[in-house]
Amino acid sequence: VGAIDLGFVGNTPPIFSHSAGKNIRYAAYEAVPITSQALVIAENSPIKTIADLKGRKIAVQKGSSSHELLGKILEKAGLTWADITPVWLPPADARAAFDQQAIDAWVIWDPFLSVAERDAKAKVLIDGSSFAATYQYYIANSKFALAHPDAIGKFITATNQANQWMLQHPEPTVKSYAQAIGQDQQIAAQALAKRPKDITIRTLTADIADSQQKIADSFYQQNLIPNQITIKNALLSQ
Repeated sequence: VGAIDLGFVGNTPPIFSHSAGKNIRYAAYEAVPITSQALVIAENSPIKTIADLKGRKIAVQKGSSSHELLGKILEKAGLTWADITPVWLPPADARAAFDQQAIDAWVIWDPFLSVAERDAKAKVLIDGSSFAATYQYYIANSKFALAHPDAIGKFITATNQANQWMLQHPEPTVKSYAQAIGQDQQIAAQALAKRPKDITIRTLTADIADSQQKIADSFYQQNLIPNQITIKNALLSQ
């Protein structure tokens, strides 16, 4: 609705937004920590391989990057969305369902993943390291970007400087992050440890846009979005 000028999201939310006609632009990207998202099962689960996911209830946040990860997991297992029962739940509700064993598996990201591993004894069946690199994005409100053409570049520079400061000051970074996510420092440290050393934010290249286009095309083919979209039309430079 135009209330936010800049946002930070996974790879899937901007695709759904673009498909819905929202006026956003891709401003920059950074690499996703490959083990920061995973499909988890209960400690005593009978599920042993991803093929065993057939016929199971799997919780995931609809429209999130985990939504896309689950699609790749199903494809790797030779399954389709029709072979499972997706349970569309936000993280807090999914955790409750997981604890009650009302679902068979859960696809989730950090810091919820780290909390589930420690407190719910969740076991990782497969994570993002089994797939090609993916990215997360800084998106901009088009009107804001047009009205303040220098702001995006300044934001990227400042955020890269902050990332460098974090690498040089791990202890205050963990403390600050723990406060930001409402978790203890053990969880904060575990989640931060998964981040790549090079977390430089960059403006989008043709290759990055192509990787996002492949996800959008896949979603259209799977009827997850109602129309085809062209990612390059949503780049900030367009």
